[in-house]
Amino acid sequence: VSKTVLSVQMWERADLLSLAGVVRVPLTAASSRRSANVKPSSTHMTEMLKTLPRCKSPGATQGPCNAPKPGMLDFVNKAKWDAWKSLGSISQDEARQKYCDLIGSLVEAETGSSPQVSAQPAGSGATYETLLVTKEDDITTIKLNRPAKKNAITTEMYNEIIAALEQAATDDSVITVVTGAGDFYCSGNDLTNFTKIPENGVEEMARRGADLLRKYVNAYIDFPKPLVAVVNGPAVGVSVTVLGLFDLVYATERATFHTPFSQLGQSAEGCSSYTFPKLMGAAKASEMLLFNKKLTAVQACELGLVTEVFPDSSFQSEVWTRLKAYAKLPRNSLALSKQLIRSVEKERLHAVNDAEVERLMERWTSDECFNAVMSFFQAKAKL
Repeated sequence: VSKTVLSVQMWERADLLSLAGVVRVPLTAASSRRSANVKPSSTHMTEMLKTLPRCKSPGATQGPCNAPKPGMLDFVNKAKWDAWKSLGSISQDEARQKYCDLIGSLVEAETGSSPQVSAQPAGSGATYETLLVTKEDDITTIKLNRPAKKNAITTEMYNEIIAALEQAATDDSVITVVTGAGDFYCSGNDLTNFTKIPENGVEEMARRGADLLRKYVNAYIDFPKPLVAVVNGPAVGVSVTVLGLFDLVYATERATFHTPFSQLGQSAEGCSSYTFPKLMGAAKASEMLLFNKKLTAVQACELGLVTEVFPDSSFQSEVWTRLKAYAKLPRNSLALSKQLIRSVEKERLHAVNDAEVERLMERWTSDECFNAVMSFFQAKAKL
């Protein structure tokens, strides 16, 4: 069914309740941008209805249907008449409640222009403030959702990504995808994380950060299903380093990959001190991890960090067509094969993660790191 026909059908469904005396609410562009994992509440929709004018349709009356039945070829009006007839003598309040529930479902249906947006919320009652987590076509999608901040990762976001990965690990999806909202994939750590110093001082902040980072990277190391990164734009810092723990990395041609650790007085994480030299060789890995070399998508692909690069104009359609085909493969075969591949190095990866976290904890308490981060904020303030 085409989108045009679908829209007409949805409007007809909405009109069914307007016939019982409930106003007709257009599916505006603003409403269609609602989060895929936040359904509008009935209370909220009722309040919206109160602010709008009452429908002027002659059929917008309370009580049973008393209009003559339209002819067989008058399809639209016949559908409305049948629906009005089926409503019987329900009250206006009951009709309004049904209308609110219907509009909520229509908003979700109307936003189905891309594979991940039209999906239903993953899990039961799972809600996230910084992510959009959806499941459709046997694919769980974890979308970083702070586009105004270039999807920079806050402490809250770290915890939510860990929770989303744990949820995806046990749901009935075949593969899991991580991607970003907006033009950026992820700009790495939100450096305001370093400005929130607890009462116990910098050492306590470093300890908490280290525990969180260890848990975060372990969630990728231990993830039991095929894990795919759909890199829709520039990627920085930890969002780049953990890519070595993904099974596939698809990137748009305008994506870049940057790990400016020494620039900020820090050191590598995400097991990149092990995975990067293994993927691209020691010299190329050192260019990235020591000397802040930024890679284009094509360069990252040539070095083995990225699986394939796609034209930006067709990136989403090509990648999601391919992922949907992969998701039709036998679920257990994929998961068990992935676990066999990972089992060879899982113990080593955990050891590398521990070593990197210990080194970073020392870095975060150093004057060198503090001065580098402050210099970054000062340079940013001058822009």
